[in-house]
Amino acid sequence: MIKLRSKRFFRSNSKLNGGGGGVGVNVGGGGGGEIKWELRPGGMLVQKREDGGSSTSTTTSGGDGMMITVRVSTESRWHDISIESTSTFGELKLIVSLVTSLEPREQRVLFKGKEREDGDYLHMVGVRDKDKVLVLEDPAIKERKKHAATLLMGANQPIGRTISV
Repeated sequence: MIKLRSKRFFRSNSKLNGGGGGVGVNVGGGGGGEIKWELRPGGMLVQKREDGGSSTSTTTSGGDGMMITVRVSTESRWHDISIESTSTFGELKLIVSLVTSLEPREQRVLFKGKEREDGDYLHMVGVRDKDKVLVLEDPAIKERKKHAATLLMGANQPIGRTISV
């Protein structure tokens, strides 16, 4: 038989505890700590995570998310990009397009070995501070560019054949 211990939760006034965005709940019977809650974009109410006092992570003025640094690897270079953790991969593509010459529609974003869609949120997929994201040029668009370049090169050259009768 398993015996479960129950804890009593007492609701406290968040204005008195200085809680700006979260709901404060005091845990009775020992701990005496306050639990902070946050509302995720999907509508789920979860306990707010505490970072270990990282100096690189700062909260934004709106309180929507924390700024994280994502290391983006293109085919030949690394770029450290600061972005909110609640941003989407589409927003990350826009920032990468400012740094590189690739347009957002020409980019393929890979994280943890899987291609990510533009609507996927960074924090929902598991992107954290100092994580690496791989950005590749879309092979189909790359092939179209190469094909267009060869057509332009061929159009500029005169036809070398002559017809003799």
